[in-house]
Amino acid sequence: MFTISKTAARARPRLLATTVTALCGLVMAGPALAQSASAPYPTRALRMIAPFPPGGGTDQLARTFAAQMSEGLGQPITVENRAGAGGNLGAEATAKAAPDGYTIMLTSNSLVINAALHQKLTYNVRTDIAPLALVASAPLVVLVHPSLPMKNMKDLVAWAKRSKGGLNFGTNGAGTSGHLSGELLRLSAGIDMTHIPYKGAVPMMTALMGGDLDMGITTAPSALPLVRAGRLRALAVTTPKPAKTLPGIDPVAVTFPGYSMDIWYGIFAPGGTPAPIQERLVAEVRRSHGSASVRAALERDGADPVFLGGSEFVQFFNRDLDKYAKLVKQAGVKVEQ
Repeated sequence: MFTISKTAARARPRLLATTVTALCGLVMAGPALAQSASAPYPTRALRMIAPFPPGGGTDQLARTFAAQMSEGLGQPITVENRAGAGGNLGAEATAKAAPDGYTIMLTSNSLVINAALHQKLTYNVRTDIAPLALVASAPLVVLVHPSLPMKNMKDLVAWAKRSKGGLNFGTNGAGTSGHLSGELLRLSAGIDMTHIPYKGAVPMMTALMGGDLDMGITTAPSALPLVRAGRLRALAVTTPKPAKTLPGIDPVAVTFPGYSMDIWYGIFAPGGTPAPIQERLVAEVRRSHGSASVRAALERDGADPVFLGGSEFVQFFNRDLDKYAKLVKQAGVKVEQ
C-alpha cells in the first residue's frame, strides 16, 4: 500500500500554497504582458543616424525630417552623427542596430556607391539594411572657369579632344558621386580625363577658380553661390531633366542621351525590422515629406522633393546597386580598401 511520510505530508500544503501563489501571479501578470506585447509603436525615443559630419547637407536634411517625424510619432528623434569612411561607419551602425524600429538612418546614395566600391564591408547592404523611403534628389553640376571659351558640353568635348592629354577634373573625393559622374562622362564622350580628388567641395572649387583644374563636378547646393556670383560657369547638370535651381542649363543627356547621375537621399532601417513598423515609418516619412517646412528646406538647398516609399523604393534601390556596380567595373574605379 502506498503511504506518504509525515515530512512529505507537512510539505504538501506549503507546496500547494506556493503553486497557487505563482498561478495567481501569472493570471494577474497576463493582461500586463499582453498589453506590453501589443503596446503601440513607438513607446520611447528614436535615433536617426546621419553618416556625415554636422552642418552638411545630409545632416541638415536629417534634422529637418527628425523634427517633422517626431511630431507624428509622438516621440523625440535624436540625430546622431556617425561620420567616417565615406558614410560606411553610419551604415554599419544602422545595419548592426536592433531591428526594433528605434534606429533609422538618413543618408545619400553614398550607400550604394560604397557597396560597389568596397569588397570588404562588414555588412550586406541588400539584407542588413531596409530601404524605407526616397525623399529627395539633387543634380550634380559640371563646372568650368568663366575665362574658358566653352559654353556647353559640346564645346567641352571638342576642347578636350584638341588638348594634348585630354583634361583633368576635380571632385569632392575618390569614390564620390562626382567622381563616378566624371567617369561616366569619360566613357560616354570617349575623351581622356584624369581625376583629381579633393577633400570636399570647397577646396575643389577653390582650385577650379585658381586655374588648377580644367573642370569640376560637385553638387548643385555647393556650386550655386559661386555660379550665381559669376565666379564659376555651369555647363550642364547630370540629371536627365533640367534643374529648377539652374534655369537655362542643359542636362548632359542632351549631348549624350541616356546619361544620368544624381545624388539622392533616403531613409533606412536595420534589416529585419518588422513589416508593421516599417509601414508605420514609411507613412510618417510620407506625411512629413508633404509638409511645407520640409519642401521649403529641400528647395532652399537645391534639392528636388521626390518621394518613393516601400516596395517602390526597394526596387529603385536594388536597380541603383546594380547600376553602380556595373559602372565601377566598366570604368575600372578603385579606392583604398
